[in-house]
Amino acid sequence: MTGPDFIILGAMKCGTTTLAAQLGAQPGLFMTEPKEPNFFSDDDIFARGADWYETLFEGAAPGDIKGEASTHYTKRPDLPETLSRMQAAGLAPKLVYMIRDPMARLVSHYIHDWSQAVLSVPLDQALDSHPQLVDYGLYGWQISPYIKAFGPESILLTSLERLKSDPDGELQRVARHIGHTGSVAWSNDSEAENVSSERSRKLPMHGLLVDSAVATALRRTLVPKSLRTWVRNARKMKTRPEIPAGRLPGLEARFAEDRETLARHFPDDPSLDLAYPFLS
Repeated sequence: MTGPDFIILGAMKCGTTTLAAQLGAQPGLFMTEPKEPNFFSDDDIFARGADWYETLFEGAAPGDIKGEASTHYTKRPDLPETLSRMQAAGLAPKLVYMIRDPMARLVSHYIHDWSQAVLSVPLDQALDSHPQLVDYGLYGWQISPYIKAFGPESILLTSLERLKSDPDGELQRVARHIGHTGSVAWSNDSEAENVSSERSRKLPMHGLLVDSAVATALRRTLVPKSLRTWVRNARKMKTRPEIPAGRLPGLEARFAEDRETLARHFPDDPSLDLAYPFLS
C-alpha cells in the first residue's frame, strides 16, 4: 500500500486536530482531508479498500511528507483490528502520540459524547456506564502495542500542555521526527481547532433540521427569535462538569499506575510531568 509517511494516532480530545492543522499548513507537509479517515479502525471504512485510502493522499505534491490523524487508532479495546490491519498493509510510518492531563481529557470526552447525544446521564453515572472515558486516557496501555509492533524509535510522545507552552519548539520537534527538514512556524492566525462548540447538544436528525440552509431559512421565517433562543440555550451545557470528589482517588491511582507504563517507554519525557499535574 502507498500510504502515509506518518500518522498522528491519538489520543482523543488531546489537541490532535490542532496539531494536524498546523502541520498541514507547513510547506512540504500534506495532511488528508478528512483529517480523521479512521481507515484501519472502523470496519465500514476499511471495507472501502486500500485503493480508496490511497486516494486520500493523491493531492500531495511530489516530495511532500504525507500524514493523517485518526484518534480511533488508540481506542482499545473497542476497535481491536486496527494495529493488525496497519501491519498487514506493510506500512512503517512514523507515529506521533499526543496526550493530555487524563482527568481533563476525561471531562472533555464526556462533553463531546454528551453533545453528540451518546451520553445523557451525569458524569458520575457515565463513569460507570461508559468505560471509554477512562480507557482512552490510559496512555501507556493504549500505545504499548504500537511500541511493540513498530519500535520505540518510531513513536514521538507529545502533549497538549507541551504544545501550548512552546508551540514553535514543539511543532519543530514533531516535524523533525516525521522527517521534515525545512523550517516550520506556528500559525497564530488559526484558533485552536475542535474546541467547544461541543457544549451544544445535537438533536436527532441534527444535520437535516439544524445545519441545512433550508432549515435555517424556515426557522428564521416561521419561528420567533425568542423561541429559537430558548431552544438553543436549552441544548447547551451551562458549566463545565467536574469529576466528583469521591471519584478522584480511584481515578488518580489508576492513571498513576498507567503513567508508570508510559514512563518506562518514554523515560524523562517532559510530557510525563506536564500531563499529570495531579500527581505532583
